Formats: sequence, C-alpha cells, structure tokens
Amino acid sequence: MDIALHDKTLTVCSIGLLSVQDHLQPFWVGLMDGDGSIQVNHWRKKNLQYRLIIKLSNLESNVQMLMFIKDQFKGYVRFTNNGKFVIWVLDNKKDILNAIKTFDKYPPLTSRLICSLIFLKTCVSHNDVETYLNSRNLKYSNQNDIVQENLSKSIPLYFNSWLSGFIEAEGCFSIRQNKYSSFSIAQNNDIYILNFIKKHFDISNIIRKPYKNKDFYSLEVYKKDVLNKIIQHCEMYPLLGAKKDSLLKFKQTV
Repeated sequence: MDIALHDKTLTVCSIGLLSVQDHLQPFWVGLMDGDGSIQVNHWRKKNLQYRLIIKLSNLESNVQMLMFIKDQFKGYVRFTNNGKFVIWVLDNKKDILNAIKTFDKYPPLTSRLICSLIFLKTCVSHNDVETYLNSRNLKYSNQNDIVQENLSKSIPLYFNSWLSGFIEAEGCFSIRQNKYSSFSIAQNNDIYILNFIKKHFDISNIIRKPYKNKDFYSLEVYKKDVLNKIIQHCEMYPLLGAKKDSLLKFKQTV
C-alpha cells in the first residue's frame, strides 16, 4: 500500500539548520549506509532493473522520515503486507541516476554500500544483462581492499549529518533500570567507521570484537560527558525518524 502524507513538511525551522538539503542529503547517505540497499536485477534476462531501498520498522516517525526522503529524491513509500515495515523505494532509472549524484558529493562510507554503488554504476554504464550476470558474484570482491584503504583516511567534512543518518540506522540508546544508560553502535567489517566515531566524540572506550570468528565490531559508551556530546550532536544535526523519539526518552536519564 502506497502512502500519501500531506500534513507534515520538513522545513528549515523543523531541523534548525540553514539548509534542509545540506543536512538531509548527507543524512540520507548515512541512512543508506546503515539501512539502505542498492539492488540490480534482470527481467527474464532481457533488461536490467535498478532499485534503491530503505526498509524500517513501521513507526510513525519512520514513515514521516521516509516521506521527507521521497520529497527529496522521489520514489514511493509503502508498507509491507504484514504491516511490520515501511519501505522507501526508488525504481525509476532516471530518478536513480539523479539520486546517486548525491553519492558523488557525499560518498558512502561503508564498504558494503561502496561495493553496491560501484556495481550499479558498472551495470548502468554497460547496460546489458551479460555484464550483470558475469559480475554479480564479484560485487564484493574488493570489499577487504576498501576496508584497508579507509583505515588511513580522515573523517570527511560532511561527517556530522552523515553520522546522524548512520545513528538513525545503527545507533542504540539504551535505558537500563538501576544501571547506567548507554549508547552503542556496531558494524560489520568497517572498524574504521567506529574509529571515526571514537575520534569525533573523543571516546576513550575500546572497540570490541564480541565474536572471534566474525569481523563484527561494537562500541559502547557509558560516560556521562560523552553521552552529552552525542545528545548535543543529535540535536544540532537532528535525527529524523524513530531514533529521534528514543533520544528524547534517553535525554531524561542522562
């Protein structure tokens, strides 16, 4: 079921920034890095089909956020059949080519999305099913190289708004009874992203690797002064979905 939403508008006042675009575009990249996917498929081996997708829990704040994204990048917003999720879909090739120009200005940071974007551009450039069939199993073949290259890179200039989008997707504000509240964020493969976050908030905690046989990394923070930095960041560069609601509750416990 497609969704129409006419009574909510994202404005300069509602996010408190000089430009909605300046925040929403890198925020969208961060959200795509966390919860988005770039898909290439074929139709009966005759032609290629392209999609950009963001799938989130069906909560009112997430619906509103995806409608903001639809207004910026086009596409449509719908619910899954079971009603548990809300999805933004962009499947018009012309609109996709316009949308991915944002990635030229604000490149994705996760190795996963970088690989997916390279594969999409390769398929668009060649525009034939044979290229797709020959290269689809190699889409992530350079992922480890990308991780190694990014270990030595600096935090990008658009990191603030990107990080809010990434927190919207991957961050967790935890409120525990009779214990300290905490903020945590985790990532597969890309330890450099957690290093960026550590440096950005001056976090002293070590990045943990909970599972010996998996390249899964986790960063958790309990210190009140660091939690306040994270809260201040998320207010200056606003969260736009359900994590915004989590943040409001979290603030009361810190």
